[in-house]
Amino acid sequence: MFKAQEGIGQRGEKVPGPPWILGHRGAPREAPENTQVSLRRALELGLDGVEYDLQRTATGEAVLLHDETLDRTTEATGPVGLRTLPELFGIDAGGWFHRSFEGEPLPLLEEVLELPAGAGGSAPQHMIEIKDPQLVREVARQLDGFGRKLSVRVASFHRSVCLEARDAGLPSMLLSEIATDEDLLFVRDEHIAAYGTGPGGWNTAAGERIWPCERWSWSVDEPEDLLEACRRPLNAFNTNEGLRALAVRALVHLCPGDTGAYPIQVSHLEVHPGSLEAARSEDGGESWSGRWKVPVRLRNPLPFRATLQAELWVRGGAFEVQGLPREFELGAGEECAFQFDLAGGSRSPGSDPLLAVRYRWREGPGRPAEELVLDAPLHRKRSVVAREETQRLPLLEEHRGDLPASMTLRRRGNQLLLGLENSSGLENVRVVARLGMGTWRGAHGLALSLPVDFDTRRDGIDFSCGIEGRDSAGRPRLRRFAGGIPAGLESGPPGLLLPRPKAPK
Repeated sequence: MFKAQEGIGQRGEKVPGPPWILGHRGAPREAPENTQVSLRRALELGLDGVEYDLQRTATGEAVLLHDETLDRTTEATGPVGLRTLPELFGIDAGGWFHRSFEGEPLPLLEEVLELPAGAGGSAPQHMIEIKDPQLVREVARQLDGFGRKLSVRVASFHRSVCLEARDAGLPSMLLSEIATDEDLLFVRDEHIAAYGTGPGGWNTAAGERIWPCERWSWSVDEPEDLLEACRRPLNAFNTNEGLRALAVRALVHLCPGDTGAYPIQVSHLEVHPGSLEAARSEDGGESWSGRWKVPVRLRNPLPFRATLQAELWVRGGAFEVQGLPREFELGAGEECAFQFDLAGGSRSPGSDPLLAVRYRWREGPGRPAEELVLDAPLHRKRSVVAREETQRLPLLEEHRGDLPASMTLRRRGNQLLLGLENSSGLENVRVVARLGMGTWRGAHGLALSLPVDFDTRRDGIDFSCGIEGRDSAGRPRLRRFAGGIPAGLESGPPGLLLPRPKAPK
């Protein structure tokens, strides 16, 4: 078994923005999201600021929480909007992440506005996503207490919230998945300070136009998306992968003329539905496991010769590797290819291993040696082709003793039809699905619209599905086809829905 190591992005910590890099809900890879310990950790890593979500209590206070309910990230259950502030005191918001964080409380907005400067020495930037429009006045009141000296953006997917924040004198940001001309007109006419898209969301015709506001992105995690965000450049973005983002920003500063792809190219690790029964853990349950030959292509984008050392870093599960570590000497612009064998996994989707590559070089005789560590995730994915024929999707066994569960999938024109087939004895069941960036829920089935260009997408679209319900003891349970649901790092990446291959002419 290999353990992840410290040191990634050493050069990255010394390179300032723009683009400014903010920790999405803090540093959610290392600490429970939307807690003070997570926000502080993001600043310790060298990030320029933090992004966090606000929900409103029954008595009007703003607390840091992404969901409307307390279920996912605290020990409590039910809507936070039905709890008074005294009722929230003492609730554990850290133990779900790891026992070392047990007792971590839900923070109040006023507490995190007092965050000290991070590793860079400057006051942290704050991106505050508001879920409840009634919170705008409370946020404005809290910021007035600081003389509004903080660098703050108040963000929302709702235009009404952006307008109310603007009218309260706050720099507001409209959020969207992709840049559109309709949004461009809105931010121009209503004098909105910033606009933020999802990863790759600026790659539209509207995104290439001149915008009269700051350009941001949210949840930028994948290496290619980070490279694009730093090259474009954006004013700022937030990320769950703070160390990776710092390293990519440093890479772009080191190689301003480089326009090539990300220097580490790997494919995802396919988990085949038919092989799940053969990939069983020691206790007999199906596991998110397999054996793979992993092809890799490395490139040296630096303008000088470098030594590259490739190794495996594990963030969850258990893996065995053959063919790593490896070391290469590459001149400026040179490439090499190799492969290694990987075996192992985990019971259910979660953190995937990384291929980390240390770039070491000297810029000239007598100069000190420097190092930059880049990484690429080895995502385990499960895929399915959207066919007109009905298909059975077996769902993962995620707990010991899980009974078989399944859903059905078929395509009808431009719609994807999902249905519940076998709930494995769960009660109060509803279907949940992820398609692209969106998540939908329905009682016993869903009809989802496919993108108009779906059949031209050779690599398909992010997809997962499953069922939510309660077991005989009343405990909430989730059965999934792949990762990606619910939203969050602990769910792992989604699978892929692929178009049906065209018949050869």
